[in-house]
Amino acid sequence: MVLLRLCTTLLLFSILLIYKAESNYMVKHTLITQLNTADTLAPSPPHTDCDGACAARCQLLSRPSLCWRACGTCCAGCDCVPLETSGNYDACPCYAKMTAHGGRLKCP
Repeated sequence: MVLLRLCTTLLLFSILLIYKAESNYMVKHTLITQLNTADTLAPSPPHTDCDGACAARCQLLSRPSLCWRACGTCCAGCDCVPLETSGNYDACPCYAKMTAHGGRLKCP
């Protein structure tokens, strides 16, 4: 009688463990499937061509190489460069807020 109860208890415990493992697998599989589906449906944001954008921004300055270096650093951090050769900071607020030593604006 005791042996029968012990076997029944072990059997039920084994079934419970198998059920728990199966449900964990299904949850993980469902989450991975949802993440993969979300990644393929969401378009990746376009990246700025920093070299081209900075060349256009710095073309009229007296020291274009200095401007290009600062602009490249700002573009790498913000992934945008304002259009035109000066100003127009509304198009890229991150670019406009970067500062150098002494609180001066870093980005040309």
